Amino acid sequence: MSNVRALFQLGMDLDPDSSTAQTEDGPFACGAAPAQPGEKDFFIERDGVKYAGTHLIIDLLGAERLDDLEHIERTLRDCVDSAGATLLHIHLHHFTPNGGVSGVAVLAESHISIHSWPECGYAALDVFMCGAAEPERTVEVLRQAFRPARLVVGEHLRGKGI
Repeated sequence: MSNVRALFQLGMDLDPDSSTAQTEDGPFACGAAPAQPGEKDFFIERDGVKYAGTHLIIDLLGAERLDDLEHIERTLRDCVDSAGATLLHIHLHHFTPNGGVSGVAVLAESHISIHSWPECGYAALDVFMCGAAEPERTVEVLRQAFRPARLVVGEHLRGKGI
């Protein structure tokens, strides 16, 4: 079965013969030296380990303003700026009646996503970035914006050993 058909069966695309994903042409270095002088290699090397990017899994517990769409958008923009990332697009959806918000800031370096349950004071965020961006700098922005009683951060190095 093709990957497209498998994703369709998982509900990841409505039409198995077409995709709504945006694409951008360009070479993919896969950890090799850049193909052309001056071309960027967005893989990261730290402590002798090469990887695709840092993925932070962040839980906010006992947090505030998780139903405030404008506040959440401003906070995502502040996270992008703080991390030194490049914002391409933000899409947020406000659910009713509980007021939860689901959304994503699409970045040239990957993404920041949020899903909130304001009735529980809980939000789940993913912050995944490659290249020179510093995703760890988003943690303090989130702490200041949502004032959680507890903030839990997990880190995973994506593509480790490529």
